[in-house]
This record gives sequence, C-alpha cells and structure tokens, in this order.
Amino acid sequence: MCASTRPDATDDPDQPVRMTAWVRGRVQGVGFRWFTRATALRVGGIEGFAVNLRDGRVQIVAEGSRARCDVLLDWLRTGDTPGRVDGVTEIWDEPRGGYDGFAIR
Repeated sequence: MCASTRPDATDDPDQPVRMTAWVRGRVQGVGFRWFTRATALRVGGIEGFAVNLRDGRVQIVAEGSRARCDVLLDWLRTGDTPGRVDGVTEIWDEPRGGYDGFAIR
C-alpha cells in the first residue's frame, strides 16, 4: 500500500496505516513537535514520533487508523500550527508497530 499521495477517500477509514510526513518551513525552535504530539494525543489512537531533521524540516511518523492519521495530516496543513508551514509531503505504508504512545525525539 505504499503510495506517494494520500490514499483514496474510498479506502476503509478504520484501516491501520503508517503515515510519514515531512514538514518544511519555520518549524524548528517554535514548539512545533510539542504541538504535533499534543494534537496526536487529542486525536487519540495515534502512535509514533516527531523529530527535527538537520535540514530544518520536521519529520512525523504516525500509525493509527487512516481516518485519525488524516486528521493529523490535515492539522499539519491548516496553518493552525506554531511557526510557519510552507509545505507538507507525506507517504503512506503498512504500520510497523513498536511505538508506545507519541514521542518527541
């Protein structure tokens, strides 16, 4: 199920997925990872992490139902985030598991 874009809306919203997103813009040093974790916890049912990358982006790995990961992805793209989001790129895959909650790395 690996795809470079959001899965079809016709897919099962309860299907477990792994979403990896890269957020570019002014997203480091502004509490972006903390707010991403808080949003994942508010949505519920999402495990994974947010980490700063050396090139200034933030990477988010989220596993949960397709519907819950879509809510998190939509939040990343709304502009209702700390800092400034210039763009978000995501890929979808099968979940791998092994996470305990949602962490800031």
